[in-house]
Amino acid sequence: MGHAGMAAAAVRWLRADRPVEALPRPELRCVREDERAPVDQGEFRRVLGSFASGVTVVTAAAAEGEAVPAGFACQSFSSLSLDPPLVAFMVGRTSTSWPRIARAGAFCVNVLSAAQGPLCRAFAATGTDKFAGVAHDPCPVSGAPRLAGALAWIDCAIHAVHTGGDHLIVVGRVNALGTGDGADEPPLLFHRGRFL
Repeated sequence: MGHAGMAAAAVRWLRADRPVEALPRPELRCVREDERAPVDQGEFRRVLGSFASGVTVVTAAAAEGEAVPAGFACQSFSSLSLDPPLVAFMVGRTSTSWPRIARAGAFCVNVLSAAQGPLCRAFAATGTDKFAGVAHDPCPVSGAPRLAGALAWIDCAIHAVHTGGDHLIVVGRVNALGTGDGADEPPLLFHRGRFL
């Protein structure tokens, strides 16, 4: 089975009506136990923090049997392909929101404005109702929550899921998209551990 077939099988399995646990952090090594790691993790984080990224919230409608929608703050988002229209985001394997989004089979990427830092922090928290008091309406195709005040929204179906070390690379096929009321506002950016 090729990579596309494996990814499709994984998505089908995740959509099945069964509980899905977050995957444990994998034991991945690029060097042997007796070798020095090529890059210190702290230094990796410090240097890569020099790259400013936009901030999004990825949301999904509540899957069957779930009471509330799912969502998490995500700064590792990118456009991927124009033809067909594809986007991608990366999510940690230990995420508790990802299995719920996978079960829904579709998601919305909400691009945040500079004024939405508190909203981002709320969606970065765990163990809380992230949607409490958050204004949203359903996307036109997937029904995933489209957050009020977002600069833009991208309504997607899960197209493929790939492994990427301690993260998963989720590819979404874009079914609808648009800009929000505040489209002329500056974006929320993350740089060196803080919002700009």
